[in-house]
Amino acid sequence: MRDIYLGNFAPPRWTFWPRDTIRVVDWNIDRGLRLQEIIEFLDAQRADVLILQEVDLNARRTRYRNIAEEIARQLRMNYVFGCEFQELAQGRRDSPAFHGPATLSCWPLQAPRVIRFRHQSNFWKPKWFLPRAEAFQQRLGGRIALVTEIKLCAHRVVTYNVHLESRGDKQLKLSQLSETLEDARQYPRSQPVVLAGDLNLDLSRSSGAALALGPAGFHSAIALPSPHTTTARGIFRQGRTIDSVYLAGPIQSKSSRVFGDVNASDHYPLLFEVQFAKS
Repeated sequence: MRDIYLGNFAPPRWTFWPRDTIRVVDWNIDRGLRLQEIIEFLDAQRADVLILQEVDLNARRTRYRNIAEEIARQLRMNYVFGCEFQELAQGRRDSPAFHGPATLSCWPLQAPRVIRFRHQSNFWKPKWFLPRAEAFQQRLGGRIALVTEIKLCAHRVVTYNVHLESRGDKQLKLSQLSETLEDARQYPRSQPVVLAGDLNLDLSRSSGAALALGPAGFHSAIALPSPHTTTARGIFRQGRTIDSVYLAGPIQSKSSRVFGDVNASDHYPLLFEVQFAKS
């Protein structure tokens, strides 16, 4: 299984003065099942960077499309896709299906890589007594963080696109978050870093996560006034606040918003504007 797929569809950009702010969207797009609605929303935001989770590649449920590439083509952006899982019940016999995070930008993407977490759940692994049917979601692979460097005029931003395990206990999720923070320590304090994604963990209620993020130099970029959540609510489904954005280095969140009225996924999109510190 390849770790990374990528494509470049953004036209060349020329700027004559450095940018001091950028717009970023973080969103779990639920595989891209409602692709046209997703693209229409993203197009309206005019974001510089898109950090997306649960993106399909060649899966039957999304008509065998490369979802990241279709978004990138229509929005004229570059993209990097990280292979998290091979979906055993979704591909064709001679062309497997994959699932994972994707990072897109209208600026150049550089040095993409995958952190495949050491600690994983056994929930998704194939079992001999289960048929390879969609209902059982049997998969090969494991949870990852997709790391990408983005060249934004005079700035270089490192992004961690994270999707922590949904089927493990809190300690498993915290261990995967800790692996991400451990990797981020290689960058100097002068390096702007964005850590965003579906953490499957309410960090506002997790003292363990707060104790890990603070000493690593990360602070929250999203202000969530109660009772807002980041996952959709329904009659039999309680909304949760599990999608988060954290910043480190000489950047801060200038504004943020959770679009609780967008129903193109089972998660709500998060939009935030990042401001660079002046030299």
